[in-house]
Amino acid sequence: MINILNHFSNELFVGFGWTLLASFLTLVFSLIFGILIALLEVIPHKVANKIGRGYVEIFRNIPLLIIVMFFYLIVPKYIIQLNGFTAGTIGLFLYTSAFIAEIIRSGIQSVSGGQMEGARSTGMTYKQAMQYIILPQAMKIVIPPLGNQFVNLIKDSSILAFVAGFDLMYQANAIASVTFDTMNSYFIIGILYLIITMPLSYYMRYLEKKLA
Repeated sequence: MINILNHFSNELFVGFGWTLLASFLTLVFSLIFGILIALLEVIPHKVANKIGRGYVEIFRNIPLLIIVMFFYLIVPKYIIQLNGFTAGTIGLFLYTSAFIAEIIRSGIQSVSGGQMEGARSTGMTYKQAMQYIILPQAMKIVIPPLGNQFVNLIKDSSILAFVAGFDLMYQANAIASVTFDTMNSYFIIGILYLIITMPLSYYMRYLEKKLA
């Protein structure tokens, strides 16, 4: 293990950076987009409901690898060139946002319907009521499942290894193929994943207690 750390520290550092970047971009954009999809599912408009529901059903029920491979193999061939990191991150974003949308939707629908009625009776528009009354309450409710989903997306980022995304798993495969020390290669990568996921997990627990 020491030998791997000494000779492949640069590769590990690069993989750590790419994994962090992919996870951060996916977390931010999938949260924003997931909220928008959740709103489409709950607003009083049948067409919007169907669009939101359709998006969630499609991306929740297709394996992540299939989505990533679509953007890695099909999109560059017929639409626009994408490198492995970009294709993997887009696939991860679309996949994760569907799960986040479902979490947010369940949080919104768990807020008492009387909250919306009360807000509308005071003169608020539907948008204002959702923005200032419903969503703040819903976000407090969904913090635990959101935290789990964020941790899952960091682990799911290992999918980039299949498309030469230069992430931690890609580096682990490369190091193992050179050193033939598979056990220690993946052990080190596992520790590096823990370094990313553990602080996030603890922060989400802190946030949950603070907002309780």
